Amino acid sequence: MPHAYNDDVRLAYEREGPADAETVVFVEGLGYGRWMWRWQRRAVRDDYDVVVWDNRGTGESDEPEGPYTMAQMAGDLAAVLDDAGVESAHVVGASMGGMIAQQFALDHGRADSLTLLCTSPGGPKEEPIPEETLERMYGVPDDVSDREAIRYKMAPAMTDAFWEANADLVERIVDWRLESDASERARQWQGAAVEAFDVHGRLGEIEVPALVLHGTDDRVVPFANGELLAEGLPDAEFVALEGAPHLLFVERSDEVNERLRGFLDDV
Repeated sequence: MPHAYNDDVRLAYEREGPADAETVVFVEGLGYGRWMWRWQRRAVRDDYDVVVWDNRGTGESDEPEGPYTMAQMAGDLAAVLDDAGVESAHVVGASMGGMIAQQFALDHGRADSLTLLCTSPGGPKEEPIPEETLERMYGVPDDVSDREAIRYKMAPAMTDAFWEANADLVERIVDWRLESDASERARQWQGAAVEAFDVHGRLGEIEVPALVLHGTDDRVVPFANGELLAEGLPDAEFVALEGAPHLLFVERSDEVNERLRGFLDDV
């Protein structure tokens, strides 16, 4: 597996698809490894050069001392593309990954387009994460196993109906998370970057085409934040997925993939 370096931080990434095609780079959310894009990368890899990488503190990338900043992680993305020999790319980010994508577009000017899922521009107009969700994310009971802890933290990000109907897939996701999730301290360090993030006043500087997708039943990043983001971007298409949760790219992968492919093919 290739590795890039940003200020001595080693960053693991994968690459697949036609070498002479336009590049699509995927950026994952807080604490998650690159497994989370398995559905989307399959949807585009026949026609696009696909890059998927682990954020600092996650998966096979290094875990430097934190807390981290969004500018650092946007710099990590730039380092990955540099190592891959890619000048610019279509950037797809979800949740924290969508924040990294916005920061990357502002700081580095190398985004051909942005696809922003279940994310926010931050700032004082942002609707905060609900308290009950924060409790599930950061208040895991002390007496549970690692497996149970992941299930406890993940529950608000999925609908109850999907959880009940896809027990085997949920267990596979838990396996993938056990293998590649950020450690608890790295998760806290990434979380510090999310808490400090605010580009709401600079959204007008992001002039590349953008696709903003958000589920109306998102219990992690409230739906109003997707609307706020799309309103601030000069060239954005906003898609509301009725009844979709935070992990819409898993639960509603067919719809997300259709929208993503259509956007990338037309941009």
